Amino acid sequence: MQITSIDLYRYSIPMVPFTIATGTMDYAQNLLVYIHTNAGITGIGECSAFPMIVGETQATCYEMGKAFAQILKHKNPLDIANRLLELDQFTARNYTAKSAFDMALYDIAAKHAGQPLYAYLGGSQRPIVSDLTIGINSPEEMAKQATTFVSQGVATIKVKLGKDPETDIERIKAIRMAIGQSAKIRIDANQGWTYENAVKALTALGQYDIEFCEQPMRTYHDEDLPTLCELSPIPIMADESVYTHHDAIRLIKHKACASINIKFAKSGGILEAIKINAVAEAQQIPCMMGGMLESRVALSAKVHFAMAKTNIQFFDLDTCLLGHKIDPVIGGATYKGMSLLLDDRPGIGADVDQSFLQSLEHTSI
Repeated sequence: MQITSIDLYRYSIPMVPFTIATGTMDYAQNLLVYIHTNAGITGIGECSAFPMIVGETQATCYEMGKAFAQILKHKNPLDIANRLLELDQFTARNYTAKSAFDMALYDIAAKHAGQPLYAYLGGSQRPIVSDLTIGINSPEEMAKQATTFVSQGVATIKVKLGKDPETDIERIKAIRMAIGQSAKIRIDANQGWTYENAVKALTALGQYDIEFCEQPMRTYHDEDLPTLCELSPIPIMADESVYTHHDAIRLIKHKACASINIKFAKSGGILEAIKINAVAEAQQIPCMMGGMLESRVALSAKVHFAMAKTNIQFFDLDTCLLGHKIDPVIGGATYKGMSLLLDDRPGIGADVDQSFLQSLEHTSI
């Protein structure tokens, strides 16, 4: 099999503004990739750039994608490891842009095998229930949002924090008082705290029955994570501190996290996610499947991966519900409440409506 052409789309999705500790996004800065082959199989991939975290934008992904397409054209798409090695040899990092191509290659491979992606990855269908996220706002507004979520049957609420610890403590206090014990609460500081503020916040928040805290500090404070893990009454999940499996090895070795959040757009895609999960599973460190602001294309790939890897024990797969004003995706994963469902179509099983594609900036290589 040979790659014959690649289509790139600036896949912008308007959003209700969504705020975390590092900034606000008012549209999803996504890239859509179609890889066509001489076997009549086309693979689809999507990445979502989150510049405040990964340092990539939609524009950089689009331009890098043009170079990646030139590298991959006329090559065998089924040799995924070597295709991605070629991209790594061409440029360091740029994991978000690479993840879209990785996803499209896996879609081709699973379609060629006649299997849904989860089966191609060695797994089977299992229940996947996502949390639902509250962005940063006043304690009163966040408590009101949490109450609404619980009334809608949400069992796990993820709360964005990472501002001053006093107000963050008030945010969680207000939420827990509003909802009682009717839902689990997990928190994500998105690198917003200093070490001292992380100790202060986490110590005070221990009384509110918090499942875990994601990424309390900037990655340049990773040397403080082992001590923070010892002091904190709340388990620490590494997110931005783990881009690759090399990072996972380092943090686990130094007892710097209790769990790891895997994101395709952060780590380069499915191939690297497999490696991160394997490292973690070998050391009995559970993982979460997370994401940026992807549409249901990439969401579908993430659900397949989560179904295939039983060490993925936490699910933060609500990106499409975080204020996306449109859903141009056909097929793919669907929500039933916060449960995510897949059918058994080969590959990822999702596509984008052609009429929507025609409205996007597009390049064919």
